[in-house]
Amino acid sequence: MNPLVFREYDIRGVAERDFDHDFVVRLGRGWATMLVRAGKRRVTLGRDCRLSSPRLHDALIEGVLAGGIDVVDVGVVPTPLLYFSVVHWQMDGGAMLTGSHNAAEYNGFKVGVGPSTIFGAEIQRLREIIEREDFETTGRRATLTERPVIDDYRDFMKSQFRLAGGLKAAVDGGNGCGGAVGAPLMRELGVETIDLYIDMDGHFPHHHPDPTIEENMRDLQAAVLRQGAAVGIAYDGDADRVGAVDETGRIVWGDELMVVFARAILSERPGAAIIGDVKCSDRLYRDIEAHGGRAIMWKTGHSLIKSKLKQEGAAFAGEMSGHMFFADRYYGFDDAIYASLRLLEIVGREGRGLRALLSDLPKASVTPEIRVDCPDERKFEIVRRLADYFRGRYEVIDIDGVRVRFPNGWGLARASNTQPALVLRFEARDDAALTEIRSLFEAKLREFGA
Repeated sequence: MNPLVFREYDIRGVAERDFDHDFVVRLGRGWATMLVRAGKRRVTLGRDCRLSSPRLHDALIEGVLAGGIDVVDVGVVPTPLLYFSVVHWQMDGGAMLTGSHNAAEYNGFKVGVGPSTIFGAEIQRLREIIEREDFETTGRRATLTERPVIDDYRDFMKSQFRLAGGLKAAVDGGNGCGGAVGAPLMRELGVETIDLYIDMDGHFPHHHPDPTIEENMRDLQAAVLRQGAAVGIAYDGDADRVGAVDETGRIVWGDELMVVFARAILSERPGAAIIGDVKCSDRLYRDIEAHGGRAIMWKTGHSLIKSKLKQEGAAFAGEMSGHMFFADRYYGFDDAIYASLRLLEIVGREGRGLRALLSDLPKASVTPEIRVDCPDERKFEIVRRLADYFRGRYEVIDIDGVRVRFPNGWGLARASNTQPALVLRFEARDDAALTEIRSLFEAKLREFGA
């Protein structure tokens, strides 16, 4: 068993290398043991469209049923629909088999005990249960049933939204699970859609399903300009992350989308807490405060953000990567389809596109997320050394990696919790300052062996 697949907020690795049948069965037994000890008895299970998902799905069910836990299989769905099934049907937990935004050969498991997925120490406790084969069972004969969730999800969304007429949106599903649900739902709500790569295909033949990478957004940008769409929307492989393009074809990064959402929420809920992750722009946090909100910076990671959202009683949270969490009018988990409907609602109500909505946001020179390949066994040590270097020289925020504030901007380096990589981001008042900050970070990373 490769212990490195047990990450901060999920279990993830290369499917054919890390997840053989025996491991996945034992993973199911371990998860069932945690459920038994928590007094839980009934869970839902979903999977994405990756080629390895059916094999992993069957093995996980075998293990969970052996632990005496009833399984309701919701089939091939986006991750937020699995979350929806747990909360909306009041289940005891759920698990999603998904490689999310990773390359096609990857896959993984997001598992929950109760309404939320486990993370951090709980994932390591699951690893220990499996290593010791410290399994327990309810002692009862468990059942497997199939229950589609898409109709319930669609009905719920249609009860929540009344979108303005005449909206046109380009939708890039990336051949993942999201487009097949999101685009038809938009059309049912009266939106004219321009569909790109909506059909599910685990080979991801057109582009990698990750909207944080500029290259993956090119076709969507072109479609918006060619068809005169009000907005372009992109989903990652399992539709828990959303990307956007404005009416001029410019990519709107996650923290800029958060500005749009936060302003809309704060206009109705003055003083609400809004959470962003450490990769988000200083402009976001200042804008939240300027519009009467309580801005909170927190660690990156969907489980970590969801936990902080509940702890703070926040109305909304988001990440630079496109995870958006609405506790305002919704259940508080990351759902790119729901976020795209909220975005269409705002654009339709305001009668203007994202470029116009963000026209008063101060200008800055920024980079998107930058990933630097770095082995899992070295990445945290490199970030620690970087923090030691900058601490004492500049103001350092170290809640997650190292975020360094300079007089003319800031830079960030953190170890990815989902990939063997370092994640960098930079922002400055102009291009020259941006180059200076980025060059300093990159020089130190080379020195420390990145």
